[in-house]
Amino acid sequence: MIKQKRLLQILFLILFLAIAIRIQPNINTKANPDSQSIPILSMPKEYINYTITSTNGQFWVKVCGKYPVNILNPSCSQLQFPMVYPTPPNTTNIHIKLDDKEVFWTNYSQIYPQALHHTAIGDWSMIQCSLENVSDSFLLEIQYEHLVQQINGEYVFLYDLNISPYLSSQSPTSTAYFAINFETTVKNIQIYTTKTDTQWNPVNYTTQKINSITTITTQIDSKYSEFLLGDLAITFDALKTQNNPNFFLIVIISSIGIVVIIGKGILVIYKRRRNR
Repeated sequence: MIKQKRLLQILFLILFLAIAIRIQPNINTKANPDSQSIPILSMPKEYINYTITSTNGQFWVKVCGKYPVNILNPSCSQLQFPMVYPTPPNTTNIHIKLDDKEVFWTNYSQIYPQALHHTAIGDWSMIQCSLENVSDSFLLEIQYEHLVQQINGEYVFLYDLNISPYLSSQSPTSTAYFAINFETTVKNIQIYTTKTDTQWNPVNYTTQKINSITTITTQIDSKYSEFLLGDLAITFDALKTQNNPNFFLIVIISSIGIVVIIGKGILVIYKRRRNR
């Protein structure tokens, strides 16, 4: 029983870090763990898809992350993996899937209020779940949506780039592919990596527009034993038309007024010519 408890504590810490978590140092772990019981995780690629929409003057972002994970030492397969994951403020519609099967989750930060995840735009609460009967290769999918934060007059959302627990000499590289779909018109789109909370570095990206949807794509490469970036932050500004919900009503009323004025002018000219 003690051995099982120790194993779960070790796995909890590993997965805590592996799914891009920086936890407060309040988790009890055993010293000098059995190295054979520690899974060596690999995730050469991850895919994160964002969709930004506007509803009643507010911006929402839907997130779908797909994470193909490999366990490089198969002796650790078929184990139970406790996992926690950070969620932005006002997160809703959370779904976690393991190999396309729904996984039950709970609010970890409600149980441990001091367990928060630090980001460049604030401390986030976390959810927890348990991945059971995992094989040496599995697909983890996490979906949720949240209100886009407005900071200093601009809209900001981000993704944690901490990939270090997935990098090793056996798997020295990992690439995160981002697709950001704007289904509403915005301006001044920028992407940054956050070396620190205050030092943000611009990131190059490509833009493609199909009909009314603008798609921004970029990728971040991480390498073993090299400096890893903190967060990927996406910022944008709203158009003035979106800030004023009565804009289109004003345009319509103004257009009707112009038509009426022009109509009256034509009628006056017509009457004058007829009187002559």
